[in-house]
Amino acid sequence: MEKKKIIFIMNPISGTISKAGIPKLIERYLDHNAFDYEIKLTAYAGHATELATEAKEHHVPIVVAVGGDGTVNEVARAIVHSPTALGIIPCGSGNGLARHLLLPLNITKAIQIINACKIHQLDYGIINGHPFFCTCGMGFDAFISHKFAEAGKRGPITYVENVLRGGLSYKPETYEIREENGTTRLKAFLISCANASQYGNNAYIAPQASMSDGLMDIIVMQPFGVLDAPQISIEMFNKTLDKNSKIKTFKCKQLHIHRDKPGYIHYDGDPVMTGEDINIELKAKGINIIVNPNGDKRLRKPNAVQNAAADLFNQFNDLRHDIHRQSRHIQAINKTILRRLNL
Repeated sequence: MEKKKIIFIMNPISGTISKAGIPKLIERYLDHNAFDYEIKLTAYAGHATELATEAKEHHVPIVVAVGGDGTVNEVARAIVHSPTALGIIPCGSGNGLARHLLLPLNITKAIQIINACKIHQLDYGIINGHPFFCTCGMGFDAFISHKFAEAGKRGPITYVENVLRGGLSYKPETYEIREENGTTRLKAFLISCANASQYGNNAYIAPQASMSDGLMDIIVMQPFGVLDAPQISIEMFNKTLDKNSKIKTFKCKQLHIHRDKPGYIHYDGDPVMTGEDINIELKAKGINIIVNPNGDKRLRKPNAVQNAAADLFNQFNDLRHDIHRQSRHIQAINKTILRRLNL
């Protein structure tokens, strides 16, 4: 059997962990009977896209993003609508796409997923020309992405602190939303378009989202008060945000949004300033991705049985401990902020 070529594209500075030991782990645990490989390091923003484009043009069958959501986006955008498949070794601060796909955060286990080499054709989206693979959004959604990008430290606690503190002063905007079923004008705190279920760090903005149903999950968060903020933040981590009365959801393939003034949008957490008009569309089965062969339930359109199975699946291994630890931290932050506000 002919070996497959893999290019590992590694961002040496993304996330919160050192990448120094990763090349040795790849050499030790990659199946050398099945794969030949090369590791390339990124040197500047956009470099991962250039390296992935070069690999695609040379018909490399697999390109692996070693880094966080930004590195994954840069690599993935270069290989959409091509035979080249995306692999992920998640070592960023959020790891939204990897977590949605139930890829292990342990480096050795992530390499073993690549060895299994199970590839699915999955969906992705485009917002004003920017491809996204997890989520995109505007309003407070993008405001928080901008604040998170500026934060000195990364991780779930930084994210929740920004959500709770920023939410106390952020002013909702008015949006005109046009989709397949008509046009609606409303005031919203945020609008998020989800291809995958979460932002990262197990913060689920769209618990029911699927990357293989050919539809985006649109989440409209109505204005809320200070007393609602702690509950909303907890529900994001408990995967129950879609049940909140302040949240309106629907699914569509294309969406046009008009707002009164320019502002930030984000794609996979990367903020960018844009104009009053925003176009979002889904590209069905537009990218090949190496998936967890034991995590298929999350890749198909969910139903009640699959949702229950996914809930059970998420309660063990790293995700179980992650959620438990984060919930304790979130509740502690909520109490601190509310105490300072004398509520």
